[in-house]
Amino acid sequence: MGKEAIILVDDNPSNLRVGKSVLGDKYTTYTASSATSMFEMLERIRPSLILLDIDMPEMNGYEAIKKLKQDPGTKDIPVIFVTGNTDTNSELDGFSLGAVDYITKPFVPALLIKRIKVHLENKNLNENLQKMVHEKTREVMKLHDAIMTIVADLVECRDETTGNHIERTQHVMRLLIEALQKDDRYRRECSNWDVDLMLRSSRLHDVGKIQISDTILNKPGSLTPGEYEAMKKHAQYGVDIINRIEFLAEEGQSDFFTYAKIFAGTHHERPDGKGYPNGMRGEDIPLLGRIMAIADVYDALISARPYKRAFSKEESLRIIRDGGGTQFDATLVEVFLAAAHDL
Repeated sequence: MGKEAIILVDDNPSNLRVGKSVLGDKYTTYTASSATSMFEMLERIRPSLILLDIDMPEMNGYEAIKKLKQDPGTKDIPVIFVTGNTDTNSELDGFSLGAVDYITKPFVPALLIKRIKVHLENKNLNENLQKMVHEKTREVMKLHDAIMTIVADLVECRDETTGNHIERTQHVMRLLIEALQKDDRYRRECSNWDVDLMLRSSRLHDVGKIQISDTILNKPGSLTPGEYEAMKKHAQYGVDIINRIEFLAEEGQSDFFTYAKIFAGTHHERPDGKGYPNGMRGEDIPLLGRIMAIADVYDALISARPYKRAFSKEESLRIIRDGGGTQFDATLVEVFLAAAHDL
């Protein structure tokens, strides 16, 4: 393993020589006679630590550390201020700007080496802890996704008429969301969406069907008015089930469950207020619910059911278009039809 790199910044050549002599055996030491030179050097190397003089012409140490902390690429590099000034207020100013330590000149070699060693050990420990947390989080998310997938698959297995419905609606949703992200009317709202997380949570949009009887769920013919009213309850059941999972998981306001509840509870709402479970209207329906409504119905149209044939792509798109403004958000329908060549 190679030596860790340190940049020593000081406008005094004598201090640079002394510092490099002290540090050279233990660290790969780069010297810069100004903050400007340091920033040029940072374009080529990433040091483990920076020793930064405060009193320099052109750009002083305080100005330099502000610039370092504003750059995502350098903000986590530990900075130790070195100065001949022993004023307590100066030290406080340095710490408030993000410095990890404050060393006075002239250097005491043994003390300088010890202080640097401590801060590099802390830095490496923090980085290792962050890696461990990231890995553990990744493992938990894999388990989380596996459980949610099994729950969704259990629902789909009970509903014998909707094989692979979840995967197909996810495909349609991704296409529509990507089109919205390019559309001026929606770009601001959609540009920062975590689309993969949304699609994973959308797998639970029909989870409430697990509380619907097999007799209704797999009836080969049309539902009676009473059976239809019972089937409509799956939207609210879905929200209740996801609330229960969220409570037991103790995840608080997890985005995954927030999205999942929107999908489950609003994908049967309609802009004209004739949807369920709450009869929401227009833009009172969350955008994600309006998106899912189109994806859900489009897949139902192109899929064969015991009580209906599969409609062609052209027929299905025409039905979606005719429902714009009543069953579906009219603007979303416009965007969806424009992107439909990729279906």
